[in-house]
Formats: sequence, structure tokens, C-alpha cells
Amino acid sequence: MKKTSEQIRVLISGGGTGGHIFPAIAIAQAIRKLNPQSEFLFIGAQDKMEMEKVPAAGFEIKGLWISGFQRSLSLKNLLFPIKLVCSLFKAKRIIAQFKPHVVVGVGGFASGPTLFMAHRAGIPSLIQEQNSFPGITNKLLANKVNRICVAYPEMSRYFPPEKLIETGNPIRRHVIQIEGKRKLAFDYFNLSKSKKTVLLIGGSLGAQSINQAIIAQFDEWSKANFQFIWQTGITGIGTAQSIIEENKITHIKAYKFITEMDLAYAAADLVISRAGAIAISELSATAKACIFIPLPSAAEDHQTKNAQSLVAKQAAILIPDSEAAKSLFETCQTLLNNPKELEDLRTNIKKFAKLDADIEIANEVLKLIKWS
Repeated sequence: MKKTSEQIRVLISGGGTGGHIFPAIAIAQAIRKLNPQSEFLFIGAQDKMEMEKVPAAGFEIKGLWISGFQRSLSLKNLLFPIKLVCSLFKAKRIIAQFKPHVVVGVGGFASGPTLFMAHRAGIPSLIQEQNSFPGITNKLLANKVNRICVAYPEMSRYFPPEKLIETGNPIRRHVIQIEGKRKLAFDYFNLSKSKKTVLLIGGSLGAQSINQAIIAQFDEWSKANFQFIWQTGITGIGTAQSIIEENKITHIKAYKFITEMDLAYAAADLVISRAGAIAISELSATAKACIFIPLPSAAEDHQTKNAQSLVAKQAAILIPDSEAAKSLFETCQTLLNNPKELEDLRTNIKKFAKLDADIEIANEVLKLIKWS
């Protein structure tokens, strides 16, 4: 679709983690690129990270009092029906005030009430599913939306095939622009230019069990002949910094959260990561050799399914969370000492890269608008 200057209003809903929030922002930015006159409003869960990240990206957001239904027995479930009803009414009110031409859902708690009320109001809508196994919210919305953009093939097992478009996942363009940044990255992280570099990223909220796996084998990590960038998350940074300072270690750099992800990717020879869909998309686009440690508590174990889709094509290594403390260091060491295997992993994962997913999805969003 060509650029247009029509004034349109786009409502985007979802969040909970970076894996939902960053695609939502990327879609909005792509729509704005195609249509500079677009007006945006986001709807998120009022106590989740989207309430900070979306305004930081320059977009307005309103929050719903909504959370997920706990799979285990929990007193929190008693509040769920009340939260759902309140969220449905608030979503209806926001839609009536904003009068969107189109509504986009990216998964997460808030997108359910928003997309349901948009359907009731007769507003065209689209959902974007990041994972190889869809979340429950998107599965419930599938019959109510006009279009479903997915990142993996064979998603007709879960969604109506006539609504499906395989676009890939929208990713932050500045994050994957790493060419020519390796020297700058070494300077930024104060790394040695003569050593191989391992990057550990535990997702936007950190990864406690992976942190514990590092600590369990810390003697080995502290004596390694490679260097290590360690994103711990907010709960792990205190312990990580203490143990690094106590042992006077200079080749391990710990950070609560890495904002300059392009530099982190540029520095890395090997990446250890959870297997969230957006992390996989970014790592595919940057062609990084990867060890994936899927989050075992992810809904329907979708992170394992995400990682297995790459392992089947010799594009990544998978270590179950329960085995990380025992085998992660040895696996890193073996890979770093095998340049051919590293190169094969880089070559194979790059085949999964889809660099224009944001523009493709933005085009699909604009196609749904009933131009007057």
C-alpha cells in the first residue's frame, strides 16, 4: 500500500511483557511511516510495564484493571470476573470516546476486552500472534477479528485459515542495526577486543532460574577464557554485582537491564536467551548463534515450541531450564571452541529473519479501514 495522508485513528491493545509491548510499538511506528497523519491510542493493563514503555516511545496509553486467570488455585481468581466486567465497560467507553477506524491486538491481558468490545461496535480489527503456539487471548479472539498476522507457518491448526497472513514478527529496527558497531560495543561495555563474548538476556523481566544456573557454576564462569555480558533483571542484579565484586572479576559485566541492545548484539559471538518470540526474531535478524533456555512456566510451554522450530533446522541449541545449572557453561565452552558450528548456527538462524514484518502488518491494518 502506498503512503497516504488520510487522518485515521488506530487503537492498539495488549502488553504484559516486552514480547507484546515492543511489537505493538513497532506496528504503530510502521503505520505512522505509511500514514504520517495517523493518531494512536494504546490500551494496556494498568499495573504492567506497558504503562511505562509505551509513553517512553511517544504514544498515549490508558490502563484497564485486568490480569490473567491463574492456572493454579488462587484467591486472585475470585477477583477475575469483577476485573473482566470493569475492563469491558472501560474498553467500551474508551472506544466510544476515541472512535478508532481500526483496532489492533498484540496479545496480553488487556487485548481481550478491547478487541471484544471493538467487535461488538463493528470496528474492523487485526491480531498479531508472535509465538508458534498462540496465547489464550488470541485464540479466543480468532473468530471475532478480520485478520490474523502470524510469525510461524502451519498456524491454521489454531486459527481460521482464511484470516491468516504469515508476516513474521515486528521488531525494533534500531536494535537490529548492528553492522559496523562491534568496536563501539566493546568500548561501551568495557570489553577486551581479543576475547570471545557471550551475551545472556533473560527477557524484559529477567530470568531468575538462569541467573541461579550461572551462580551454581560461578567458579567455571569466573575462570573462563571468554567474557560475559549478563542481563540479570531487577531481582538478580544485587546478587550478581556482589559476587562479581567479591571475586574481583573484570570479564563478567552485569546489568539490570540493557538499553543499548544493538551494541549488546554487536558484541556477542554467542547468545544465551529465553525463547520468547520477539527475542528469536531479533536474534534471527542479527544472525546470532544461540542457546535457548525456554521459560518452563510459559503458557502451554510455547517457548519450548518456539525454540524447537529452530532446533529442527539446526539453527539453535536448546537446553531445558532444569538442566541449565549442570550443562550451560560446558555447552558455551564447547561452542566457542568450534568456529564451524558457530558459523552454521549463524547461517541457519538467519534464514528465519523477516525484516519487514512491521510494514507488512501496517499494510494489513490500513487495508481494513473503510475509507470514506
